Amino acid sequence: MKINVYTVGGYNEVGKNMTVVELSEDAFIFDCGLYLPPVVELENKEHMDEKLLREIDALPNDLFLDKLGLRSKVKAIAVSHAHLDHVGSLPFLAYRYDAPILATPFTAEVLKSLIRDITDEKAKIRARKNKIISIMPNSSYSINAKKIHEVEFIHVTHSTLQTAIIALHTDEGIIMYANDFKLDNTPTLGKKPNYERLKKLAKQGIKALIVESLYAADERKTPSERIAYDLLEDVMLGTSNENSAIVVTTFSSHIARLNSIVKIANKLGRTPILFGRSLKRYTTAAKKINMLPFDAPTLSFKTEIQRGFKKVAKNKTDYVVICTGHQGEQGSILDRLSKGQFKFKLSKDDHVIFSSRTIPSPINIANRQQLEKRLKEAGVRIFTDVHISGHAGREDLRDFIRMLNPEHIIPAHGELQKRTALAELASELGYSLGYNIHLTENGKLVMIN
Repeated sequence: MKINVYTVGGYNEVGKNMTVVELSEDAFIFDCGLYLPPVVELENKEHMDEKLLREIDALPNDLFLDKLGLRSKVKAIAVSHAHLDHVGSLPFLAYRYDAPILATPFTAEVLKSLIRDITDEKAKIRARKNKIISIMPNSSYSINAKKIHEVEFIHVTHSTLQTAIIALHTDEGIIMYANDFKLDNTPTLGKKPNYERLKKLAKQGIKALIVESLYAADERKTPSERIAYDLLEDVMLGTSNENSAIVVTTFSSHIARLNSIVKIANKLGRTPILFGRSLKRYTTAAKKINMLPFDAPTLSFKTEIQRGFKKVAKNKTDYVVICTGHQGEQGSILDRLSKGQFKFKLSKDDHVIFSSRTIPSPINIANRQQLEKRLKEAGVRIFTDVHISGHAGREDLRDFIRMLNPEHIIPAHGELQKRTALAELASELGYSLGYNIHLTENGKLVMIN
């Protein structure tokens, strides 16, 4: 049986990840994400729709699938995790496919929240067309199509809850989709990757591995999230801040990191308060599946945010403010805080901690520069890069490929330079470019024989 892999999105850029695997008369979609830089530039994010998002090239260009007759073949959409560059396009594109969406419970809750936030009623009805099926990590789901196909979700560590490596079982072997992950053996929340199951699948035979390339050029093993806890503790407990406000910003989806910040706030004897809509979305999703490990107020409506900052202003040393805005996004809580738009004003020697790294797009770089300029003008102490990545480095990828021993490798998730770095690593491991290393781009077909 011939296997066709269509690389729809995420093969020219970091984002809008989408891959389609065709098996004879059936097809399966892996991920359906947004390209975030043009979305960040939108002045009105409240009224996004398919037409607008296609115009700004934020959606995977899946229209070519229609011409190939693939749209009607799709039997399921499997989502690896809850980051917007992997799940964010589903509310706008999933309706085009008569197929259920398979996701872990946390990802499913985040997707439902994204659908609820759609303001146009017709678009919301369309977005609710597809059945969302929750699949627990380390379990499988059978699709009864022309043949019975098994889709397996294998637990792996990343920077959000219930991330999965997806294995599609076929007669010719397993198609494995690993986009995104890290190999964290001492995570601060949850279990380490399911190495035992991955090794068993390797013995069965991995036909093709579709794998992220984001840090394939970085000659390192990505440190554990435990190290991020130590970095945060060193900054929050090891600096002179008795008379200072403490503001921490990080990725809203990073529940383990938020838990670390809350724990350290409690060690300081300060009350943590979370501010921002995206923080509310992800903490609510975690709470619904009983995986929110901390209890702290999360404020998202305008009036409650103003009330919260009024409380902080009365005695700023009683609180740790955890907020959105680590990329300097316009309209985020930290952006507005730096512009003096709340009851609480940042002042000399207050601490602002970026538990993140800047995603290197021109709009993010420009926004962060402007944000930091305003903070410095206020005399604020800035602590940047108090962070550990959620992505595999080159040496993690080396171990991962050796463990799985796939027949074919398709580098994904990044522009050509990043994917070429993974191709070079695969060459070091005995694979050959053009034979079983497949460097491709958006809108192309890779044939696996």
